[in-house]
Amino acid sequence: MSDSCYCDSGKSFQECCEPFLFGKKEAASALELMRSRYSAYVLKKGKYLFDTCSQALQNPEEIEAINTQSIQWLGLKVQSFSENEVTFMAYYRENTQIHVMKERSYFIIEGQKYKYDHGTILEAQIGRNESCPCGSGKKFKKCCGK
Repeated sequence: MSDSCYCDSGKSFQECCEPFLFGKKEAASALELMRSRYSAYVLKKGKYLFDTCSQALQNPEEIEAINTQSIQWLGLKVQSFSENEVTFMAYYRENTQIHVMKERSYFIIEGQKYKYDHGTILEAQIGRNESCPCGSGKKFKKCCGK
């Protein structure tokens, strides 16, 4: 059995995000693009993130920043999606602290391809009784949320 995809889709990486990250396939929806972009953050693929942003957002300096980031991405939960919008929560470890980022991402079609256009950060926190994002199987309050 292949390894699960980083984007927590339930599919293997090979059948989910890998074809997008290696240029074998174009995202056919905002959800596919958002999931592949999350996997790109996990794998530090700054060039893919640059290429999948709208032209207005493209900043070549961010490629190296993403490639050298020290954040450890732990998991993704998609909360809702539509044709041009995806709301998700991304869990990550920075230094020794675990955090959650909730974003409503907006996508456009540019040059016949879905592109990330902008996002709105929403308030979020990890619930004390949620499973810990570190993967221990314990409740957050009894694990990394101490």
